[in-house]
Formats: sequence, C-alpha cells, structure tokens
Amino acid sequence: MLSEQAVPVVRATLPAVGGALDDITERFYGRLFAARPELLRDLFNRGNQANGEQRKALAGSIAAFAVALLDGPDGRPDAMLARIAHKHASLGVTSEQYKTVHEHLFAAIMEVLGDAVTPEVARAWDEVYWLMANALVAVETRLHQEAGVPEGQVWRAMEIVERRDETSDTASFVLRPADGSPTAPFRPGQYVSVRVALPDGARQIRQYSLSAAPGRPWWRITVKRVDGDPAGEVSSWLHAHARAGGTVEVSAAFGDLVLPEGPSPLLLASAGIGSTPMLAMLDHLAATGSTRPVVVVHADRAPASHAHAEELRRLVDALPQGELHLWYEEPGDSGARPGRADVTLIDLPTGTTAYLCGPLPFLRAVRVDLLDRGIPAADIHYEVFGPDLWLGAEN
Repeated sequence: MLSEQAVPVVRATLPAVGGALDDITERFYGRLFAARPELLRDLFNRGNQANGEQRKALAGSIAAFAVALLDGPDGRPDAMLARIAHKHASLGVTSEQYKTVHEHLFAAIMEVLGDAVTPEVARAWDEVYWLMANALVAVETRLHQEAGVPEGQVWRAMEIVERRDETSDTASFVLRPADGSPTAPFRPGQYVSVRVALPDGARQIRQYSLSAAPGRPWWRITVKRVDGDPAGEVSSWLHAHARAGGTVEVSAAFGDLVLPEGPSPLLLASAGIGSTPMLAMLDHLAATGSTRPVVVVHADRAPASHAHAEELRRLVDALPQGELHLWYEEPGDSGARPGRADVTLIDLPTGTTAYLCGPLPFLRAVRVDLLDRGIPAADIHYEVFGPDLWLGAEN
C-alpha cells in the first residue's frame, strides 16, 4: 500500500521520472555491471543488454507499477508482477540482489534528475521501489516453495537423451535428470531456464518452454537458433554443441501461462516457436482424454519452417472437439491460409479463454481482434519470449 504522504509526490513527479526512465535505466545498468560484472556475465541476457530491450522492459515495469499504485494506493498489484516473478525464479534471482539493484538504481536516479530529487521525492520513490521489490520477493518465495527448491538453488544437471532437428533452424532436446532421479512435476505451458558455459567463460541463461506434457520420465525443450546481430548465444551453442549423451544445467519449471483445469473452451494461438507451450497443453489434453472445445491457431513462415507441424496435427486430431487453423506466409500446397493469422475468421465458442504466444506484433494483433469480439481482457493470457515490452500496455 502506498502511503498517503507518498501518493501526491509520486503523482506529481511521475511525468518527470517516467520521461527520464530510459536515461535512468541506461545509467543504472552501466553502474551495476561496473560494480558487479559477474551479473552481466552469468545472469543477465547479454543480447538484450546490447539491443536495449532489457532497459525498455525495466523502464516499462517501473512506470506500470507506479501507475498501478496511484490507481489503487490501498493495494499491491502482485498479479501484474507474476510474469516477472516467474522469470526471476527461473533465473535463480535472490532477495539479496534486490538490495544491490536498489543501490545502483537510486544512484542513477540522482545522477539523471539531480536537484529535482528532494528528500521527499527520494522517500516516495524509495517506497515505490520496495513495494515492487517486496511484492516480487513474496511471489518468488512462494514459487520456490511450490517447486520444492531453495532460493537461488534452482539448477540441476540433465542429460540429453535425444536430439532431433525439427527444421533447418529448430531442434528439440529430450532431457532427464543426470542423477537418475525422477523428473519434477510441472504445469503444461511452463518453461525452464537452460544455463551453458560459453567459450569466453560466461554462463549465459535462456528460457525455453517445455514442449511435451508432464508425467513422463523426461522433459523436452524445443530451441530455435536465433540468428542476427547479435545472434543468440545460448541457442547457437545448443545447436552447435548439444548432442545425445551430453549434459546441460536446467532450472525447475516456472511460468504463469498454464493450462487451466475445467471444461471451458480454449483458444490456443501461436506464431513461430511460440507453439511450444501450446504443444505441451495439447499433449496433456490428449493424454487425459479431454473433451473440452479447443480451437488451435498457428502462424508460420512456410511449411518447412513450422517445427512439430505433424505432431500438432496429430494432437489436435486426438481431441474430440479439437479444431486446427493454420496460416503460412508462403503456404505452397499445404492447404493453410496465406498471410498472417486472422482470428476474426474463426467461430469461437461462448466463454472461450485465450492463450497466446509468439512475437509481439502477433500478440497485439490477435489480442485486439479478440477484444473486439467481446472476449474479456481477463480471459486473454499471453507469453512473451524475451523481455516483456508489453507490461503496462495491456489495457
């Protein structure tokens, strides 16, 4: 709860702080990594630091949290932060690290805003920060307890049982605990972090959805190689070096885009590698004999680019009320619709809950179309692969 004293101060200074957040976050990361270079080497995504996406995500989350506090000063928007908390839990972020962030973030604020940061302003924004940090710590503590792993100890060695090249730039890896213990339970739609040692000594981490249902003695992830400048460090390493018989470090499973229980109709809409959490959901529905209505939408570049295409068809065919709609930019003779996915062309049952995963332009377009069709915002859920640049812009 934001105090009565802090509310007017935050409200009055939000435009100035919000307008300077890009400069603040740039200076913050510069200070943080100068003082703690191991955080850039072994925790933060160096690619997202290089292209500036992590700065944008941090700025967006701070601004969104402050706005939420002003809109409801008697509450704490934990639900809004759940996605961040799941990501932090999978990375092994600890509560002590929030103190380090506070030190360098507030030093950056002072550098950028100077004399405008009076003691009163500093106290008000300090309150905002710790409300946000403590909200995240509370959620992350609960997530660690539910996963049965202590804070900061989410990693275990897993053996690569099988590797399969699904497309020219996508491979799947079947994993099992290297010590012979059972795989941990997870919810369909969740992801794990994978940590690899790179040639320069860094240990970089990336998240990959579990692309098959729980309840088996193995897990499966599907990894698309990220090309470009910068190229994906972990995905490139996995494609070049990960083979059956090798091992990788893998976290416990986290993520809040999870298959709901019950009979309600579902829309599972994905694009590109965003199909992976949907595969786990469909695999679980098929394995449990679900009879609920499930509409599946997937968009891709071409048939040859669509990883797990035949598996997707098989899983949808196994559902008595399953329905598949495909769009390819270059459909060839596949029978798919040409161009980008258009959910306005599909009949959706009343009471549909939608789950979306894919690039941001796809998520935005599909979400707008669903809202226009009368599906409540609360019934539209999404997963972003990478920094969540959408936080605070969902309404």
